[in-house]
Amino acid sequence: MTNTRSKVATEPTANNEIANKIDLLFETSWEVCNKVGGIYAVLSTKARVLNEQFGEKLAFIGPDLWTAENPSPYFKERKSTFKSAAAKLELPWGIKIRTGRWNIPGSPQVILVNVGDTASHLPEVYAKMWELYGVDSLHAYGDYDEGCTFAIASAIVIKALTEYLKADPARVIAHFDEWTTGMGLLYTKYSMPKAATIFTTHATCIGRSICGNGKPLYDQFTHYDGDQMARELNMESKHSLEKAAAHQADCFTTVSEVTAAECSQLLRRPVDVVTPNGFEPDFVPKTMRYNRLRKDGRTHLLEIARALTGQEFPESTFMIATSGRHEYRNKGLDMFLDAIAEIDRRLPEDHAALAFILVPGWVNRPSESLLTSLGDGSRNYGPDYLTHRLNNEDSDEVCCRIRQLQHEGAFRHTRVIYVPCYLDGGDGIVNISYYDLLPAFDLTLFPSYYEPWGYTPLESVAFGVPTVTDNKAGFGQWVLDNFENGIGRCGVKVVERSDSGYEHTRSEIAQATLDYEDSDASSRLHARNMAFLTAVKTDWKYFIEHYNRAFDIALGKH
Repeated sequence: MTNTRSKVATEPTANNEIANKIDLLFETSWEVCNKVGGIYAVLSTKARVLNEQFGEKLAFIGPDLWTAENPSPYFKERKSTFKSAAAKLELPWGIKIRTGRWNIPGSPQVILVNVGDTASHLPEVYAKMWELYGVDSLHAYGDYDEGCTFAIASAIVIKALTEYLKADPARVIAHFDEWTTGMGLLYTKYSMPKAATIFTTHATCIGRSICGNGKPLYDQFTHYDGDQMARELNMESKHSLEKAAAHQADCFTTVSEVTAAECSQLLRRPVDVVTPNGFEPDFVPKTMRYNRLRKDGRTHLLEIARALTGQEFPESTFMIATSGRHEYRNKGLDMFLDAIAEIDRRLPEDHAALAFILVPGWVNRPSESLLTSLGDGSRNYGPDYLTHRLNNEDSDEVCCRIRQLQHEGAFRHTRVIYVPCYLDGGDGIVNISYYDLLPAFDLTLFPSYYEPWGYTPLESVAFGVPTVTDNKAGFGQWVLDNFENGIGRCGVKVVERSDSGYEHTRSEIAQATLDYEDSDASSRLHARNMAFLTAVKTDWKYFIEHYNRAFDIALGKH
């Protein structure tokens, strides 16, 4: 097996050799121009480096989910290599495409796919995929059909564009991200067998499901069989598709050593290359704007805290945050709340802190009482931790745990504020985008139980905010492999997480937080600078070399 381990690179690697080997490079994902998860961050931050390397040979493919009444804020219809083809392609099943540019650094070419009537042809495609690759679509439910419909339509578009542009199929790379596009890879292999294919899993379906169902992934890791667990957890179709795509791909990659071990165990397919997730430095504001964002963000958050709680907080209040997907156990939201409760118990009487949970929930509307209080300066007499009303406040796991801890007497000095919405700048309360708000915080905590990479702690250090994460996150393991552990040393403290050491991990997080809260201004400034320096090493200009290896491996199979 190829040595997959990634280390910090000192200089970007040459890339002209790979670019000269290909005619077209397509990367397909449900999250192209569709900001719904962490894969969007992967693709949008690496786009500029890829675009510099491959230019007009590169195109990202995403779903066309937009209308004239609801246009995409990320997609602009502009001149591109593929624009003339869009009107001339004879695509089956009512499939249509729009071509343009992704409104991100690098402005890469984008093809948005309208799937037309592809869904009505799923039975025949599923039958063929079962016959050729043993994919079990019989037990499909939920978003399986939607993902496969998009993936199949995208594969049809890739083949049609290859033929229209008279490209050599053997010099075409078709890269598919996550199980949602796995059917596209298999369809490409079937319909255009000379094309080089790459499959990247950002988290195995069955690994995420094992953790999400409260089962111990780590202590029992070597005893798990992926197929058996898929049957037990009703994940047969997604697991079958992901496993087939991994085995059939010319090159199989994943984002961290942590997930590489998972792929070997649960998919029975070692990865060819680990492709760690980098970051685009242009996403980080320059010094003057950064300082203004930090000041404005803190002022607004303090005002929200006052309006929610009726308590005044000084400008120097220590602000902690966590963020990410609403996966209570997997993303460590349980650990975060328990650690904050321990911090509160150990915080000196004359100290105060605010802990923000920036995790989307099932939002109903902004809190009307909070809006009133923010407007006229009055005290809000509603719940003192929610900025938005939820449709499921009685059952939301974060709300339930906050109420339980409050009942037990927690949060006397540390107030928890739950912001359960996407921070896109238009939520009705915060009205500041996530990246613009991030500089306001002093420290972030991301104690995930299941985290194949961990963009949230990487984003934190990229914006100069020290972070605490753990060794079950790919990013945390990368830090341990490349830096001396500690907030004062690299801006990151990596703690141990396991199935049997919950209390120990909680105590480690609390201690790291309390130590940093107690540090002087000079030490905090040093830690923020070290965070910036660590993030510099994740620049895509260094990490793109791993993708170049993947491209080379895939091309070498043909």
